[in-house]
Amino acid sequence: MLFRIANLLRRKSFNIESIAVGPTETPGLSRMTFTMLSEYERFNQVLKNIDGLIDVRKVEPLEKRDAAVRELALVKLSPGEPATRPEIMHYIETFRGNIVDVSPSTLTVELSGDPEKIDAFVKLARSFGLSEVARTGAVALSREMSSGESSSQTLTR
Repeated sequence: MLFRIANLLRRKSFNIESIAVGPTETPGLSRMTFTMLSEYERFNQVLKNIDGLIDVRKVEPLEKRDAAVRELALVKLSPGEPATRPEIMHYIETFRGNIVDVSPSTLTVELSGDPEKIDAFVKLARSFGLSEVARTGAVALSREMSSGESSSQTLTR
């Protein structure tokens, strides 16, 4: 299914910024979250094309303001001077990150949050010997309206 949807987006010349896929609360179903930018008319047309694919249960766009959006990142740092480690630790705490691996020459930090937060940490980490970055891509769920109704959902298969 992922291949079919990604291929459809490629054929329509959409640039996918991120894709995240995982199981849902319903056994046998997966949720796919695609992050991309587009003009509304083109985007609306491709949503209809995806919705028409066999095995797609529901397709709905999410605007950032209507969703809880999070991303996970692992960031490996290779700080040259041991004296910089306390400063790095301060930034890790500020960004609410966790150190998940330590070696004599590297620190691996786990971060989660909105994509802008991850971007900000990666930018800061460049000054401390950024070595590697692995990011999951954004996942999202709609925020509930005050009346109890959902605003919209992510792509679900």
